[in-house]
Amino acid sequence: MDKKKGEILDALLLIEEIKLKAQLKAIRKLSNFQPKENVVKPKGMSQVDMVYNILIKEDRALHITSIIEKVESAYRVLLDRESIVSALTKKVKKNDRFLRVDKNTFTVIKSKERKNELS
Repeated sequence: MDKKKGEILDALLLIEEIKLKAQLKAIRKLSNFQPKENVVKPKGMSQVDMVYNILIKEDRALHITSIIEKVESAYRVLLDRESIVSALTKKVKKNDRFLRVDKNTFTVIKSKERKNELS
């Protein structure tokens, strides 16, 4: 009889586990839900383009924390800090649109500066 009770208990615990996993999945899905009409990000705009637009608008160097906050506010897109710093660093090394003026602080290359650096 003890073996049968153990099997029933195992079955009930398995059912409870499956039920809780389904509930957790539903909660996670609902918490990340954003209606498509609220998304401001235009199709085809990359995260680097978003950062570029923010820096052009601000017309000054910004720390990556401020850049991420402003992109989230303007485009409702949360940037991964390490990924965007890596992408911007690659652009800086190629003299492509961005300059690093301090640790994790970026600005856009003005046209005269860019011409001088490329010569």
